[in-house]
Amino acid sequence: MLTYVLVLVVGYVAGTVSGIVGTGATIILLPILVFAFGPREAVPIMAIVALMSNFAKITSWWKQIDWRACGAYALGGIPAAALGARTLLILPEHLIDVLLGVFFLVMVPGRRWLASRNLKFGFWHLAAAGAVIGFLTGIVVSTGPLSVPAFAAYGLVKGAFIATEAAGSLALYISKALTFRQFGAMPLDIVVKGLISGSSVMAGTYTARLIVERLSVATFQHLLDGVMIVSGTALLWAALR
Repeated sequence: MLTYVLVLVVGYVAGTVSGIVGTGATIILLPILVFAFGPREAVPIMAIVALMSNFAKITSWWKQIDWRACGAYALGGIPAAALGARTLLILPEHLIDVLLGVFFLVMVPGRRWLASRNLKFGFWHLAAAGAVIGFLTGIVVSTGPLSVPAFAAYGLVKGAFIATEAAGSLALYISKALTFRQFGAMPLDIVVKGLISGSSVMAGTYTARLIVERLSVATFQHLLDGVMIVSGTALLWAALR
């Protein structure tokens, strides 16, 4: 019982953070899920949590979704996520964690460099990014921080950024979850644990809207940088320890 209380409390905090900056729930909640249920169950549980978290973001900012950007991202991401999930047991995950960690850290100055030159992503840039990120999403637990610079480069901020990134990511996670289900890696008890964990994340996500509405664009951008720094450092620490 205490285990579930811990998961619910941390899940609420994770949902609030993720609802403010668009990502971060996995980084906060995953270690608790591993502690509570073990690493083998944590991955499919987190896939369900991600579905629920993204759904909450979409419903919070429904009117601000850029459906063209979402469609471009899903166009490349859906088949790539299924392919990535199928190759999950083949590639060394720790190596991917190292590469992603380095990428996140490099993207902090990289995103500012792109912004200073007013370089923007178009439809096909976002479709290509969706394919790459979708494949990696199928392999590792989460690539949420990787989609941050992609949608930011498209020119989205605050509510529009959070909702559009969530809608695109939801399509990828559905593809991943269906693939897990096909492999038999998502039995009923895993689904129940995922729904319990995801409920607290959704509650935190809805709370976060009240905070986001009061943020300036500059503060929002600083928070994005902070999430990428923490994400990159956490991935490198986990992979190299």
